[in-house]
Amino acid sequence: MQVYEAPLRDMKFVLHELHTDDGFGNLEALAEFTPDLVDAVLEEAAKVAQEVLLPLNRSGDIEGCTLENGVVRTPKGFKEAYDMFREGGWCALASDPEWGGQGLPEALNKLTEEMICSSNLSFSLYPGLTHGATTAIEGYASDALKQAYLPKMVEGTWSGTMCLTEPHCGTDLGMLRTKAVPAQESNGGDDSYKISGAKIFISAGEHDLTENIIHLVLARLPDAPEGVKGISLFLVPKYLPKEDGTPGPSNGVSVAAIEHKMGLKASATCQLNFDDSIGWLVGTANKGMEAMFKMMNTERVSVGIQGLGVGEAAYQSAVWYAKDRVQGRSLSGVKNPKGPADPIIVHPDVRRMLMTARAYNEGSRAVGAWVSRALDAEKHATDPAVKARAEDFIALMTPVVKALFTDCGYESANLAVQVYGGHGYIAESGVEQFVRDARIAMIYEGTNGIQALDLVGRKMPAHAGRYLRSFFHPVSDFIEANKADETFGKMIEGLEKAFGALQLSTGTIAQKGMKDPEEAGAAATDYLRLLGLVAMGYTFAKAALIAKARLDEGTEDAAFYTAKIGTARFFFDRLLPQATAAFLAIKSGKASMMALDVDMF
Repeated sequence: MQVYEAPLRDMKFVLHELHTDDGFGNLEALAEFTPDLVDAVLEEAAKVAQEVLLPLNRSGDIEGCTLENGVVRTPKGFKEAYDMFREGGWCALASDPEWGGQGLPEALNKLTEEMICSSNLSFSLYPGLTHGATTAIEGYASDALKQAYLPKMVEGTWSGTMCLTEPHCGTDLGMLRTKAVPAQESNGGDDSYKISGAKIFISAGEHDLTENIIHLVLARLPDAPEGVKGISLFLVPKYLPKEDGTPGPSNGVSVAAIEHKMGLKASATCQLNFDDSIGWLVGTANKGMEAMFKMMNTERVSVGIQGLGVGEAAYQSAVWYAKDRVQGRSLSGVKNPKGPADPIIVHPDVRRMLMTARAYNEGSRAVGAWVSRALDAEKHATDPAVKARAEDFIALMTPVVKALFTDCGYESANLAVQVYGGHGYIAESGVEQFVRDARIAMIYEGTNGIQALDLVGRKMPAHAGRYLRSFFHPVSDFIEANKADETFGKMIEGLEKAFGALQLSTGTIAQKGMKDPEEAGAAATDYLRLLGLVAMGYTFAKAALIAKARLDEGTEDAAFYTAKIGTARFFFDRLLPQATAAFLAIKSGKASMMALDVDMF
């Protein structure tokens, strides 16, 4: 059974208590968003997620999207839910007020994204991709394009996509073949282009939720340099807007097929053809990857939140079942004497699975809130030093958020199926959908392996390790200040050892990687996991200290803080030791990984 209740108490904890000392708060531009206002938004978002989107999750998975006569239909109830979502202002939550947005903090926006993803991941892609597209347009498009497209996209009347992948190229976009040639004045004006080519795997590429769909398309201009240095970005609407701003004639964008996928069946993933479609250049010619990466980096953080969202829903569904299902007796004695057996939540191995998912979720939420606060500081800080530190921290942590959160979310979904046993493998339970839906988050917006390569190949050595200092310094300072703590000294000692392993691994990769790039590549995935575990450990240790202080004060919310300490202890006892394994794997180098000749496989 799919069960979900927004974890509002933990969300308020990471917003208001956990990160008050990170140097990214107290932003004058966000002063109006008081804790009471923020909490009210969270509570309303929870109602939308639980009452509107969750009931459509399984039915949408069963029905899926359909393509008929070139028109894609979303599952029953999605259009009505989207209209309600748009009319409620949820599409415009974090967008710039200049274009009709509400300008709320990203730290709040990412938590609402989590709720939407928990309740209905397929639905989340429609407004989510639009928000990413508006980021690229706002950052790089001409004023005329911004005026023409952003207001409609921000309010959700029009939606957006990103069109990168082609049948023959995915990660290696330098191979793309879609062409852009200057259009005649009669076909759109001197500054317009005709776009021709085919794109695949386009999420929300065609649907019935909005009046128009605005595609951001990577293509090549005539005589463009080869490879990624010859790629430009174009804005291509499904319908060409008329002078009054309403959708006009069709623009040569057609759907060849919708993909038949493992999961996310209520999200329309399309194969699109562009046949002399009129488009406009976004940013500078042959610099399209810069503009597209603006959108992709925004989406990568959001994809990490997708992993957290699915992990939370899977965990809650597993807890519900573990309390309801009775099988066997507790090893420590009967717990349900009036029944034929005890609830399976009494069994240690079931607790192991539930606590693992819980710790991954709470750890991801805590780290995600930290990064989200940096996103706000990057945008709104008036102190150049704070803004620069936020930029460095975001650059370092974006691949970690994307890869670690989605790895953990997928693991949590699989653990939920295991808790259900045979019933979890049956579609009627609903939990196997979490596994299918979560799997894609480890692949799109750059596979998790690509994220790891980005971390060790670009972010780690950048500016002589400057990005790393934005993370290493606060962790090191915290350890020094608290490792003698009477209650949590042993816990923080564990963090110190894991942090030491991270520092040694950094040096190992830097030394070996300079001589042999394959050494860095072989270490990348383990290094990302190691850094992410240390980040979680740091936030859990902080949370434990805060929880202890609240309990000592005599809080009325003792159960929450007691559970927070218990989850932190589990993380340090059972999950942080993965850091040692990652360190040993990194230390072993590439030798055994690359030893076999290709013909031996």
